Amino acid sequence: MDRRSFIRKAGVTGVGAAAAAATLAAPAIAQSNPKVTWRLASSFPKSLDTIYGGAEVFSKMLSEATDGNFQVQVFASGELVPGLQAADATTAGTVEACHTVSYYYWGKDPTWALGAAVPFSLNARGMNAWHYHGGGIDLFNEFLATQGLFGLPGGNTGVQMGGWFRKEINTVADLSGLKMRIGGFAGKVVSKLGVVPQQIAGGDIYPALEKGTIDAAEWVGPYDDEKLGFYKVAPYYYYPGWWEGGPTVHLLFNKAKYEELSPAYKSLVHTAAQAADANMLQKYDYLNPAAVKRLVAGGAKLRPFSQDIMAACFEKANEVYTEMEATNAPFKKIWDSIKGFRKEHYLWAQVAEYNYDTFMMVQQRNGKL
Repeated sequence: MDRRSFIRKAGVTGVGAAAAAATLAAPAIAQSNPKVTWRLASSFPKSLDTIYGGAEVFSKMLSEATDGNFQVQVFASGELVPGLQAADATTAGTVEACHTVSYYYWGKDPTWALGAAVPFSLNARGMNAWHYHGGGIDLFNEFLATQGLFGLPGGNTGVQMGGWFRKEINTVADLSGLKMRIGGFAGKVVSKLGVVPQQIAGGDIYPALEKGTIDAAEWVGPYDDEKLGFYKVAPYYYYPGWWEGGPTVHLLFNKAKYEELSPAYKSLVHTAAQAADANMLQKYDYLNPAAVKRLVAGGAKLRPFSQDIMAACFEKANEVYTEMEATNAPFKKIWDSIKGFRKEHYLWAQVAEYNYDTFMMVQQRNGKL
C-alpha cells in the first residue's frame, strides 16, 4: 500500500469512527439529561423584580446546565394560586415547586418561621452560615418532610427596614394602640406591647395608610418599598426591622417529585438554588443604597427605633420563645440550634467585621469616601 493511499483510507476511517462515536454518545447524553418539566408558584408579583427574580435565576441555571432538558416554568403570585398558598399547592402536588418565605405559614406551626427569620435571630450572613454549615438545611428539612416538602435557601433580602409610620414613634408607650401591617410572628411579639397587628396584602397597604385605616406598615427595604410609594402617606421610615434580620427566601419542592430526580439533577438543583440565594442578596445590596437616597430626596424621614423600644421588643420576643419552647418540640430543636450559633456569630462579628465597618462608616460620614 502506498503512503497516500494509506493516509486517505486512515482519514476516512478516523472521520467515520468519530461520527460513529458521536452517534453512540448521543443516547447516553440524552439519558443523563432526561426531560423534566416543572411548574413553580412564586409568592411574589413580577413587579418586585429582585425577590421574584430569584426563581427566574434558579430556572435559567437549570435550563442552561441541561441543554434545556430541565425546565422550571415560573408563575407569579396569583397566576396559578394565591401567593400565600404557594407552599400548600406544592405539598398537594398542584405544582412541583414554589418560591416563598416560610414564615408566611407560621400560623399552622411556628416552626415554619425558623427557616426564614424570627425576631432578633441571625443576620443574612449568619443565617447562611447556619443553613449551609451549621446543619440548618437538614434540621429544617426534618420539619418540612412532615409537610411533604423538601427545601433549600433560594434568596435573602438582608436586614429589612422597620417600616413606614404616619407619626413619630419615640417611646414604648407610642406603640400602644398602633394599628400596623406586620407579618405573623413579629405581630405576636409587638402585640405584647399594645400594637394591633394587621394582615394586609401588599397591594392594599398604600390605600390603608392613606385613609388612616392603619397607622404603620412594614414591607421589605428601600428598593422594594420605593415602588409602593409609602413615603407619600407615611413619611417616617424606621429601622431596623428587628423581626427580619436576615430572612431566607426558600425554594420548596414537592418531596416525592424531588426524590424522583436523578442524583445529577438533585446536585444541579442544589447548585442553582445556592446561586439564586447568593444573587438575591448581592442584588439588594447593590440597589438599596441608591433607593434610600431617592426616598430621602422624595421626603422620607429616616429614624432609628430607640434603644428603649428595641430592648422592650427583645424582652417580649424572648417571652414568646419561652412559651413556644415549652409546647412545641420541633420548634425548640431548631431554635436551640439557631440560638447556639447566634451567640458565637455575634461574638465573632464584634471583632474584625464590626471594627472595620465602623471605621469605614466614619470615613463615609466625614466625606472621605
